[in-house]
Amino acid sequence: MADTQALGLSVVCLASYFKGGDFMRECKRQGCRVLLVTKEKYLYEDWPRECLDDIISVPDEASPELCVHTVTQIARHRKIDRLVALEEFDVVNAGLMREHLRLDGMTSAEARIFRDKLAMRGVAQAAGLPVPDFVHVLNYDALRYFMESIQPPWVMKPRSDVSAMGIKKMEHSEQVWRAIDELDRREPLRERSSFFLLERFVPGDVFHVDSLIENGKVIFAGANGYGRPPMDVAQGGGVFLSHTLEHDSEEQKELLDFNQRLVTELGLERGAAHAEFIKGREDGRFYFLEIAARVGGAYIAEVLEASSGVNIWREWANLEIAGADGVYELPPTRREYGGIALSLARQEYPDTSTYADAEIVYRVKKRHHVGLVVRSPELARVKELLDNYARRFAEDFVAVAPLPDKAE
Repeated sequence: MADTQALGLSVVCLASYFKGGDFMRECKRQGCRVLLVTKEKYLYEDWPRECLDDIISVPDEASPELCVHTVTQIARHRKIDRLVALEEFDVVNAGLMREHLRLDGMTSAEARIFRDKLAMRGVAQAAGLPVPDFVHVLNYDALRYFMESIQPPWVMKPRSDVSAMGIKKMEHSEQVWRAIDELDRREPLRERSSFFLLERFVPGDVFHVDSLIENGKVIFAGANGYGRPPMDVAQGGGVFLSHTLEHDSEEQKELLDFNQRLVTELGLERGAAHAEFIKGREDGRFYFLEIAARVGGAYIAEVLEASSGVNIWREWANLEIAGADGVYELPPTRREYGGIALSLARQEYPDTSTYADAEIVYRVKKRHHVGLVVRSPELARVKELLDNYARRFAEDFVAVAPLPDKAE
Protein backbone atom coordinates (compact mmCIF):
# COMPACT_ATOMS: atom_id res chain seq x y z
CA MET A 1 0.00 0.00 0.00
CA ALA A 2 1.13 3.55 -0.73
CA ASP A 3 1.63 6.02 2.08
CA THR A 4 -1.00 8.64 2.90
CA GLN A 5 1.02 11.55 1.45
CA ALA A 6 -0.76 10.81 -1.85
CA LEU A 7 -4.09 12.13 -0.59
CA GLY A 8 -5.58 14.46 -3.20
CA LEU A 9 -3.39 13.47 -6.13
CA SER A 10 -4.96 13.71 -9.58
CA VAL A 11 -4.52 10.53 -11.62
CA VAL A 12 -5.39 10.44 -15.33
CA CYS A 13 -5.99 6.91 -16.65
CA LEU A 14 -5.81 6.11 -20.38
CA ALA A 15 -7.78 3.05 -21.51
CA SER A 16 -8.42 2.39 -25.20
CA TYR A 17 -10.21 -0.82 -24.16
CA PHE A 18 -12.53 -1.63 -21.28
CA LYS A 19 -10.21 -2.64 -18.46
CA GLY A 20 -8.51 -1.44 -15.30
CA GLY A 21 -11.53 -1.01 -13.01
CA ASP A 22 -9.63 -2.21 -9.93
CA PHE A 23 -6.81 0.25 -10.67
CA MET A 24 -9.25 3.18 -10.66
CA ARG A 25 -11.11 1.92 -7.60
CA GLU A 26 -7.87 1.69 -5.63
CA CYS A 27 -6.81 5.19 -6.65
CA LYS A 28 -10.14 6.54 -5.41
CA ARG A 29 -9.90 4.47 -2.20
CA GLN A 30 -6.53 6.09 -1.54
CA GLY A 31 -8.09 9.56 -1.82
CA CYS A 32 -7.05 10.45 -5.38
CA ARG A 33 -9.06 12.36 -7.95
CA VAL A 34 -9.46 9.94 -10.85
CA LEU A 35 -10.06 10.89 -14.48
CA LEU A 36 -10.51 8.43 -17.33
CA VAL A 37 -9.78 9.08 -21.01
CA THR A 38 -11.18 6.41 -23.34
CA LYS A 39 -12.45 5.97 -26.89
CA GLU A 40 -15.98 7.03 -27.83
CA LYS A 41 -17.05 3.45 -28.50
CA TYR A 42 -16.16 2.46 -24.93
CA LEU A 43 -17.67 5.50 -23.24
CA TYR A 44 -20.77 3.63 -22.09
CA GLU A 45 -19.07 0.49 -20.82
CA ASP A 46 -19.50 -0.49 -17.18
CA TRP A 47 -16.69 1.71 -15.86
CA PRO A 48 -16.50 2.23 -12.07
CA ARG A 49 -18.23 5.59 -12.43
CA GLU A 50 -18.64 5.96 -8.69
CA CYS A 51 -14.84 6.25 -8.55
CA LEU A 52 -14.40 8.65 -11.46
CA ASP A 53 -14.30 12.42 -11.09
CA ASP A 54 -14.62 12.72 -14.86
CA ILE A 55 -14.68 10.57 -17.96
CA ILE A 56 -13.59 12.05 -21.28
CA SER A 57 -13.79 10.42 -24.69
CA VAL A 58 -11.70 10.85 -27.82
CA PRO A 59 -12.71 9.74 -31.34
CA ASP A 60 -12.03 6.05 -32.00
CA GLU A 61 -9.37 6.92 -34.59
CA ALA A 62 -7.91 9.85 -32.67
CA SER A 63 -4.35 10.75 -33.64
CA PRO A 64 -1.60 10.91 -31.02
CA GLU A 65 -1.63 14.70 -31.40
CA LEU A 66 -5.34 14.85 -30.58
CA CYS A 67 -4.87 12.58 -27.56
CA VAL A 68 -2.07 14.82 -26.26
CA HIS A 69 -4.24 17.89 -26.87
CA THR A 70 -7.15 16.33 -24.96
CA VAL A 71 -5.04 15.71 -21.87
CA THR A 72 -3.47 19.16 -22.24
CA GLN A 73 -6.95 20.68 -21.97
CA ILE A 74 -7.55 18.71 -18.78
CA ALA A 75 -4.28 20.09 -17.38
CA ARG A 76 -5.45 23.67 -17.97
CA HIS A 77 -8.09 23.26 -15.27
CA ARG A 78 -6.57 20.74 -12.85
CA LYS A 79 -3.03 19.76 -12.02
CA ILE A 80 -2.15 16.25 -13.23
CA ASP A 81 0.08 14.31 -10.82
CA ARG A 82 0.08 10.85 -12.42
CA LEU A 83 -0.68 9.74 -15.97
CA VAL A 84 -1.03 5.99 -16.47
CA ALA A 85 -1.71 3.88 -19.58
CA LEU A 86 -3.85 0.92 -18.55
CA GLU A 87 -3.83 -0.62 -22.03
CA GLU A 88 -1.18 -1.73 -24.51
CA PHE A 89 -2.20 0.73 -27.21
CA ASP A 90 -1.90 3.74 -24.87
CA VAL A 91 1.65 3.38 -23.58
CA VAL A 92 3.33 5.44 -26.31
CA ASN A 93 0.64 8.15 -26.21
CA ALA A 94 1.10 8.32 -22.45
CA GLY A 95 4.82 8.89 -22.99
CA LEU A 96 4.10 11.71 -25.45
CA MET A 97 1.74 13.31 -22.93
CA ARG A 98 4.31 13.09 -20.12
CA GLU A 99 6.93 14.71 -22.35
CA HIS A 100 4.57 17.52 -23.35
CA LEU A 101 3.35 18.19 -19.82
CA ARG A 102 6.77 17.48 -18.24
CA LEU A 103 5.46 14.74 -15.97
CA ASP A 104 7.53 12.01 -14.37
CA GLY A 105 7.41 8.52 -15.87
CA MET A 106 8.21 6.60 -19.02
CA THR A 107 8.93 8.69 -22.11
CA SER A 108 7.58 7.83 -25.55
CA ALA A 109 11.01 6.52 -26.62
CA GLU A 110 11.19 4.27 -23.56
CA ALA A 111 7.59 3.16 -24.10
CA ARG A 112 8.26 2.14 -27.72
CA ILE A 113 10.65 -0.55 -26.47
CA PHE A 114 7.61 -2.20 -24.85
CA ARG A 115 5.39 -1.79 -27.94
CA ASP A 116 7.78 -2.68 -30.75
CA LYS A 117 8.63 -6.39 -30.96
CA LEU A 118 11.61 -5.60 -33.17
CA ALA A 119 13.02 -3.04 -30.73
CA MET A 120 12.56 -5.24 -27.65
CA ARG A 121 14.25 -8.17 -29.41
CA GLY A 122 17.17 -5.98 -30.40
CA VAL A 123 17.70 -4.74 -26.85
CA ALA A 124 17.36 -8.25 -25.38
CA GLN A 125 19.74 -9.75 -27.95
CA ALA A 126 22.34 -7.01 -27.38
CA ALA A 127 22.19 -7.81 -23.66
CA GLY A 128 22.94 -11.47 -24.33
CA LEU A 129 19.44 -12.74 -23.57
CA PRO A 130 18.29 -15.65 -25.75
CA VAL A 131 15.76 -14.72 -28.46
CA PRO A 132 14.71 -16.68 -31.57
CA ASP A 133 16.70 -15.62 -34.66
CA PHE A 134 14.92 -12.71 -36.34
CA VAL A 135 15.25 -10.10 -39.09
CA HIS A 136 13.47 -6.85 -39.87
CA VAL A 137 11.22 -7.17 -42.94
CA LEU A 138 13.04 -4.35 -44.69
CA ASN A 139 16.29 -4.96 -46.54
CA TYR A 140 15.88 -7.59 -49.27
CA ASP A 141 19.48 -8.85 -49.04
CA ALA A 142 19.17 -9.27 -45.27
CA LEU A 143 15.91 -11.17 -45.75
CA ARG A 144 17.49 -13.47 -48.36
CA TYR A 145 20.46 -14.16 -46.09
CA PHE A 146 18.15 -14.90 -43.16
CA MET A 147 16.03 -17.36 -45.15
CA GLU A 148 19.14 -19.08 -46.53
CA SER A 149 20.73 -19.32 -43.07
CA ILE A 150 17.75 -20.17 -40.86
CA GLN A 151 15.71 -23.24 -41.68
CA PRO A 152 11.94 -22.77 -42.01
CA PRO A 153 9.31 -22.57 -40.74
CA TRP A 154 9.37 -18.89 -39.84
CA VAL A 155 6.72 -16.58 -38.45
CA MET A 156 6.01 -13.08 -39.73
CA LYS A 157 4.81 -10.79 -36.93
CA PRO A 158 3.58 -7.21 -36.78
CA ARG A 159 5.91 -5.16 -34.67
CA SER A 160 3.21 -3.50 -32.58
CA ASP A 161 -0.01 -5.55 -32.48
CA VAL A 162 -0.99 -7.65 -29.46
CA SER A 163 -1.72 -11.32 -28.91
CA ALA A 164 -1.51 -13.41 -32.12
CA MET A 165 -3.04 -10.72 -34.36
CA GLY A 166 -1.42 -10.57 -37.77
CA ILE A 167 1.04 -13.44 -37.12
CA LYS A 168 1.51 -15.81 -40.06
CA LYS A 169 3.56 -18.99 -40.27
CA MET A 170 5.72 -19.36 -43.40
CA GLU A 171 7.08 -22.62 -44.79
CA HIS A 172 9.18 -21.34 -47.72
CA SER A 173 10.69 -18.14 -49.10
CA GLU A 174 8.08 -17.63 -51.82
CA GLN A 175 5.41 -17.27 -49.10
CA VAL A 176 7.49 -14.53 -47.50
CA TRP A 177 7.93 -12.56 -50.74
CA ARG A 178 4.22 -12.87 -51.56
CA ALA A 179 3.30 -11.74 -48.05
CA ILE A 180 5.56 -8.69 -48.43
CA ASP A 181 3.92 -7.83 -51.76
CA GLU A 182 0.47 -8.13 -50.18
CA LEU A 183 1.39 -5.97 -47.19
CA ASP A 184 2.95 -3.28 -49.37
CA ARG A 185 -0.30 -2.95 -51.32
CA ARG A 186 -2.13 -1.88 -48.15
CA GLU A 187 -3.21 1.74 -48.09
CA PRO A 188 -2.26 2.59 -44.47
CA LEU A 189 1.49 3.07 -44.36
CA ARG A 190 1.71 1.61 -40.84
CA GLU A 191 0.39 -1.73 -42.11
CA ARG A 192 3.11 -2.23 -44.72
CA SER A 193 5.94 -4.73 -44.53
CA SER A 194 8.56 -2.55 -42.79
CA PHE A 195 6.29 -2.68 -39.73
CA PHE A 196 6.85 -6.47 -39.50
CA LEU A 197 9.64 -8.84 -38.49
CA LEU A 198 10.45 -12.38 -39.60
CA GLU A 199 11.43 -14.85 -36.88
CA ARG A 200 12.52 -18.46 -36.58
CA PHE A 201 9.60 -20.58 -35.44
CA VAL A 202 10.51 -22.30 -32.19
CA PRO A 203 8.18 -25.19 -31.32
CA GLY A 204 7.68 -25.55 -27.61
CA ASP A 205 5.66 -24.64 -24.55
CA VAL A 206 4.86 -20.97 -23.86
CA PHE A 207 5.02 -19.34 -20.44
CA HIS A 208 4.26 -15.91 -19.03
CA VAL A 209 5.57 -13.95 -16.08
CA ASP A 210 3.52 -11.09 -14.65
CA SER A 211 5.30 -8.59 -12.45
CA LEU A 212 5.19 -5.49 -10.33
CA ILE A 213 8.32 -3.34 -10.58
CA GLU A 214 9.62 -0.65 -8.22
CA ASN A 215 12.84 1.28 -8.92
CA GLY A 216 13.78 -1.23 -11.61
CA LYS A 217 13.46 -4.23 -9.30
CA VAL A 218 10.78 -6.90 -9.60
CA ILE A 219 9.06 -6.91 -6.20
CA PHE A 220 6.34 -9.40 -7.11
CA ALA A 221 6.06 -11.93 -9.93
CA GLY A 222 3.95 -14.92 -10.85
CA ALA A 223 5.15 -17.51 -13.38
CA ASN A 224 2.48 -19.40 -15.31
CA GLY A 225 2.38 -21.91 -18.15
CA TYR A 226 -0.13 -21.93 -21.01
CA GLY A 227 -2.00 -25.12 -21.82
CA ARG A 228 -1.46 -24.49 -25.54
CA PRO A 229 0.52 -21.71 -27.21
CA PRO A 230 -1.73 -18.62 -27.38
CA MET A 231 -1.12 -18.37 -31.15
CA ASP A 232 -2.59 -21.87 -31.62
CA VAL A 233 -5.67 -21.00 -29.57
CA ALA A 234 -6.16 -17.59 -31.20
CA GLN A 235 -5.80 -18.89 -34.74
CA GLY A 236 -7.27 -22.37 -34.38
CA GLY A 237 -9.84 -21.94 -31.64
CA GLY A 238 -10.39 -24.05 -28.56
CA VAL A 239 -9.97 -23.43 -24.86
CA PHE A 240 -7.31 -21.10 -23.48
CA LEU A 241 -5.65 -22.53 -20.36
CA SER A 242 -3.08 -21.08 -17.98
CA HIS A 243 -1.93 -22.13 -14.52
CA THR A 244 0.69 -21.35 -11.89
CA LEU A 245 3.97 -23.21 -12.20
CA GLU A 246 5.10 -25.45 -9.37
CA HIS A 247 6.63 -23.32 -6.64
CA ASP A 248 10.43 -23.62 -6.29
CA SER A 249 10.65 -25.72 -9.46
CA GLU A 250 13.61 -25.19 -11.80
CA GLU A 251 11.26 -23.82 -14.47
CA GLN A 252 9.85 -21.24 -12.08
CA LYS A 253 13.28 -20.18 -10.81
CA GLU A 254 14.71 -19.87 -14.33
CA LEU A 255 11.76 -17.85 -15.61
CA LEU A 256 11.73 -15.46 -12.66
CA ASP A 257 15.47 -14.83 -13.09
CA PHE A 258 15.07 -14.34 -16.85
CA ASN A 259 12.22 -11.90 -16.22
CA GLN A 260 14.26 -9.77 -13.81
CA ARG A 261 17.16 -9.60 -16.27
CA LEU A 262 14.74 -8.60 -19.01
CA VAL A 263 13.10 -5.84 -16.94
CA THR A 264 16.54 -4.50 -16.03
CA GLU A 265 17.86 -4.47 -19.59
CA LEU A 266 14.72 -2.89 -21.06
CA GLY A 267 14.73 -0.20 -18.40
CA LEU A 268 11.29 -0.50 -16.82
CA GLU A 269 11.48 1.49 -13.58
CA ARG A 270 7.97 1.25 -12.15
CA GLY A 271 4.65 -0.38 -12.93
CA ALA A 272 3.29 -3.68 -14.17
CA ALA A 273 4.69 -5.97 -16.85
CA HIS A 274 3.54 -9.05 -18.76
CA ALA A 275 6.33 -11.05 -20.43
CA GLU A 276 6.13 -14.19 -22.55
CA PHE A 277 8.76 -16.88 -23.08
CA ILE A 278 8.96 -20.14 -25.00
CA LYS A 279 10.84 -23.27 -23.93
CA GLY A 280 12.24 -24.85 -27.07
CA ARG A 281 11.17 -28.46 -27.51
CA GLU A 282 14.46 -29.39 -29.17
CA ASP A 283 16.99 -27.78 -26.83
CA GLY A 284 14.98 -27.20 -23.60
CA ARG A 285 16.13 -23.58 -23.56
CA PHE A 286 13.96 -20.57 -22.68
CA TYR A 287 13.69 -17.82 -25.31
CA PHE A 288 12.23 -14.35 -24.91
CA LEU A 289 9.14 -13.66 -27.03
CA GLU A 290 7.69 -10.31 -25.92
CA ILE A 291 6.99 -8.00 -23.01
CA ALA A 292 4.39 -5.32 -22.37
CA ALA A 293 4.29 -2.57 -19.74
CA ARG A 294 0.83 -3.47 -18.51
CA VAL A 295 -1.20 -6.10 -16.70
CA GLY A 296 -1.68 -9.29 -18.72
CA GLY A 297 -5.03 -9.83 -20.43
CA ALA A 298 -7.29 -12.91 -20.53
CA TYR A 299 -8.08 -12.63 -16.79
CA ILE A 300 -4.49 -13.36 -15.83
CA ALA A 301 -4.82 -10.84 -12.99
CA GLU A 302 -7.60 -12.96 -11.48
CA VAL A 303 -5.41 -16.07 -11.70
CA LEU A 304 -2.55 -14.25 -9.97
CA GLU A 305 -4.87 -13.09 -7.20
CA ALA A 306 -6.19 -16.63 -6.77
CA SER A 307 -2.71 -18.08 -6.32
CA SER A 308 -1.00 -15.27 -4.40
CA GLY A 309 -3.67 -13.05 -2.88
CA VAL A 310 -2.17 -10.07 -4.72
CA ASN A 311 -4.48 -8.03 -6.94
CA ILE A 312 -1.93 -6.76 -9.45
CA TRP A 313 -4.21 -3.95 -10.67
CA ARG A 314 -4.65 -2.55 -7.15
CA GLU A 315 -0.97 -2.85 -6.28
CA TRP A 316 0.05 -1.18 -9.54
CA ALA A 317 -2.21 1.72 -8.53
CA ASN A 318 -0.46 1.95 -5.16
CA LEU A 319 2.95 1.91 -6.83
CA GLU A 320 1.93 4.78 -9.12
CA ILE A 321 0.47 6.75 -6.23
CA ALA A 322 3.67 6.33 -4.19
CA GLY A 323 5.80 7.52 -7.10
CA ALA A 324 9.57 7.63 -7.18
CA ASP A 325 9.95 9.32 -3.80
CA GLY A 326 7.09 7.68 -1.89
CA VAL A 327 6.83 4.58 0.26
CA TYR A 328 5.22 1.39 -1.03
CA GLU A 329 4.83 -1.92 0.77
CA LEU A 330 3.67 -5.11 -0.94
CA PRO A 331 0.85 -6.83 0.99
CA PRO A 332 1.37 -10.36 2.39
CA THR A 333 1.27 -13.10 -0.25
CA ARG A 334 0.31 -16.77 -0.21
CA ARG A 335 1.85 -19.70 -2.12
CA GLU A 336 -1.06 -21.53 -3.66
CA TYR A 337 -2.01 -22.33 -7.24
CA GLY A 338 -4.44 -20.74 -9.67
CA GLY A 339 -5.60 -21.44 -13.18
CA ILE A 340 -8.08 -20.40 -15.84
CA ALA A 341 -10.08 -22.06 -18.60
CA LEU A 342 -11.43 -19.47 -21.08
CA SER A 343 -13.12 -19.67 -24.46
CA LEU A 344 -15.39 -17.92 -26.90
CA ALA A 345 -18.95 -19.19 -26.45
CA ARG A 346 -21.86 -19.81 -28.79
CA GLN A 347 -24.23 -18.44 -26.17
CA GLU A 348 -24.43 -14.70 -25.50
CA TYR A 349 -24.22 -15.24 -21.73
CA PRO A 350 -23.23 -18.86 -21.01
CA ASP A 351 -24.72 -20.57 -17.96
CA THR A 352 -21.96 -22.19 -15.86
CA SER A 353 -24.18 -23.11 -12.91
CA THR A 354 -23.52 -26.83 -13.45
CA TYR A 355 -19.82 -26.15 -12.85
CA ALA A 356 -19.96 -26.22 -9.08
CA ASP A 357 -16.47 -27.19 -7.85
CA ALA A 358 -15.51 -25.54 -4.57
CA GLU A 359 -12.21 -24.36 -6.08
CA ILE A 360 -13.95 -21.93 -8.49
CA VAL A 361 -13.23 -18.38 -7.32
CA TYR A 362 -14.19 -16.29 -10.37
CA ARG A 363 -16.65 -16.66 -13.25
CA VAL A 364 -16.09 -14.58 -16.37
CA LYS A 365 -19.04 -12.33 -17.19
CA LYS A 366 -18.54 -11.17 -20.75
CA ARG A 367 -20.73 -11.54 -23.84
CA HIS A 368 -19.97 -14.68 -25.84
CA HIS A 369 -17.21 -15.73 -23.46
CA VAL A 370 -17.04 -18.47 -20.88
CA GLY A 371 -14.34 -18.71 -18.26
CA LEU A 372 -13.61 -20.08 -14.81
CA VAL A 373 -10.73 -19.25 -12.47
CA VAL A 374 -9.82 -21.83 -9.84
CA ARG A 375 -7.63 -21.87 -6.73
CA SER A 376 -6.15 -24.76 -4.76
CA PRO A 377 -3.21 -25.53 -2.46
CA GLU A 378 -2.41 -28.40 -4.86
CA LEU A 379 -1.17 -27.85 -8.41
CA ALA A 380 -2.38 -31.32 -9.42
CA ARG A 381 -5.94 -30.35 -8.49
CA VAL A 382 -5.76 -27.15 -10.58
CA LYS A 383 -4.54 -29.12 -13.60
CA GLU A 384 -7.23 -31.74 -13.10
CA LEU A 385 -9.96 -29.10 -13.04
CA LEU A 386 -8.62 -27.25 -16.08
CA ASP A 387 -8.36 -30.45 -18.13
CA ASN A 388 -11.92 -31.31 -17.16
CA TYR A 389 -13.22 -27.84 -18.05
CA ALA A 390 -11.42 -27.87 -21.40
CA ARG A 391 -13.28 -31.07 -22.36
CA ARG A 392 -16.63 -29.86 -21.04
CA PHE A 393 -16.32 -26.38 -22.58
CA ALA A 394 -15.73 -27.98 -25.98
CA GLU A 395 -19.09 -29.74 -25.71
CA ASP A 396 -21.09 -27.05 -23.91
CA PHE A 397 -19.89 -23.70 -25.19
CA VAL A 398 -16.93 -23.39 -27.55
CA ALA A 399 -17.28 -21.15 -30.58
CA VAL A 400 -14.55 -20.20 -33.06
CA ALA A 401 -14.23 -16.76 -34.64
CA PRO A 402 -11.61 -15.74 -37.21
CA LEU A 403 -8.77 -13.72 -35.71
CA PRO A 404 -8.48 -10.26 -37.30
CA ASP A 405 -5.20 -9.28 -38.93
CA LYS A 406 -5.06 -6.19 -36.74
CA ALA A 407 -6.74 -4.77 -33.65
CA GLU A 408 -10.12 -3.23 -34.35
